[in-house]
Amino acid sequence: MFKWLDPYAKPETLYRICGLWFPWLMTLAVLTLLLSTVWGLGFTPADYQQGDSYRIIHIHVPAAIWSMGAYSSMAIAAFIALVWQIKVAQWAVGAIAPIGAVYTLIALLTGMAWGKPMWGTWWVWDARLTSELILLFLYLGVIALSGAFADRQLGAKASALLAVVGVVNLPIIHFSVEWWNTLHQGATITKFAKPSIDPSMLWPLLLGILGFALLLAALTCLRLRTAILLNEQHRPWVRALAQQSVHKGSVPQTNAGRGV
Repeated sequence: MFKWLDPYAKPETLYRICGLWFPWLMTLAVLTLLLSTVWGLGFTPADYQQGDSYRIIHIHVPAAIWSMGAYSSMAIAAFIALVWQIKVAQWAVGAIAPIGAVYTLIALLTGMAWGKPMWGTWWVWDARLTSELILLFLYLGVIALSGAFADRQLGAKASALLAVVGVVNLPIIHFSVEWWNTLHQGATITKFAKPSIDPSMLWPLLLGILGFALLLAALTCLRLRTAILLNEQHRPWVRALAQQSVHKGSVPQTNAGRGV
C-alpha cells in the first residue's frame, strides 16, 4: 500500500529532495514573514481595548500554533520510526525537536510580554500557559533522551517514545480555554462562521502563520540534511558528494581527508 513511499525513505533520495526544497521554502518564508511583520506591526489599526500592545499577536499566535504543529510532525515521525523502523524518520525527530522548542519558547516569551500590560503580571499559572510550558519540557526531554544513552539506538527509541506519549498534551493546550476558566482569551481566527477579529488584522496574521510554517519546513530540511550526512558519512554516496565538493572548490584541498 505504501510501497510508493519506499524511495523517499532512502537517505540519499531524501537528502537531495530536501536540498531542492530548502532554497524555495526559505525564500518564501523570509518574504512572507517580512511582509506579515511590516503589515501587522506598522499598518494594522490599534485594538479598541488593548491599543497597540495587541500587535504582538503577529508573532505570538503563529509561534504558538506551530509549536504544536511541529510537535505533531515530530510525533508522527517518531511513530513511523518505532513501528516501521525507518531510520530517516528517527533523524527527522531530532531535526524537528530543537526548532519546535524555539517556537515554544517564542510563544511563551511573547505571551508573557503580552500578558504583562493585560493581566498586570508576567506569569500566571493559567491552563494554557502551563500546558504550553509542559510542551517546552517535552521538547527538551526528547532532545535530552536522544543523547542520554551510550547506545544511540536505545536513546533514539526512548526519545521517539516520549514524543509519541507527549501528544496527549496537544489537545489540552488547544481546548484548555474551553475546559477551564482561564485568563487566556478564547479562539479568534478559527471562528470563521462568526469571526472575532477584524479582517484588517486577520490577513497579516494568517500571512504570519504561513510564514512560520514555511520557516519550520525550511529549517527542518536543513537540519535533516545535516543529520543524514552525519549518520551516513561512511556511505559511498556521501564520500562521492564530499569529493565533488572538493573538486568544485567548496572544501579546501588540504582538508579533504578530514571532510571524508
